[in-house]
Amino acid sequence: MLQTNTNNLFFVGLMGAGKTTIGRLLAKHLDKVFYDTDHEIERRTGVKIPVIFEVETEVGFRRREASIIEELSQCNNIVLATGGGAVIAPENRQMLKQNGTVIYLRAHPDELWLRTRNDKHRPLLQNGDAHAKLTQLYKERDPLYAEVADMIVDTGGQPMAYLVSHIEQLLNTIDSQHLNIKQSNI
Repeated sequence: MLQTNTNNLFFVGLMGAGKTTIGRLLAKHLDKVFYDTDHEIERRTGVKIPVIFEVETEVGFRRREASIIEELSQCNNIVLATGGGAVIAPENRQMLKQNGTVIYLRAHPDELWLRTRNDKHRPLLQNGDAHAKLTQLYKERDPLYAEVADMIVDTGGQPMAYLVSHIEQLLNTIDSQHLNIKQSNI
């Protein structure tokens, strides 16, 4: 069953899965406006995400994130890259499900670690064993990403241009067949 607003595309997945990069490219290809919840929070607050985590804790950050998701999911014809933890809150999952097509970009924790290991702007990976943290987050969040997703695309090792093209093909399948695609193994 198609969502009420199939003009919107929402990307979910762990940090480093490619939500921002793929989302930005796909928005350009489809002539949609691109947003990233983390970038939008930083733009509106004037501070980086790690500072928000430090001052307001993760709880304060999640409140801001939920507010941005609620606002942007009401827009039309957008591509939105959500933060990795956006799916934790049931209201965020519901908001995304009701207002567009949700695409889960899935990557194995080993791949995510390789992509994020030198990034100092990811607060959840700054203390302790980042690989272990990614593995834990994957175990906790994978069921939530899968629950909210209209399609799941594995992103390990493929070029971004290929992934964008593949997602466009899947979206065309949804449009032409009115199917809910749950799995896409590349």
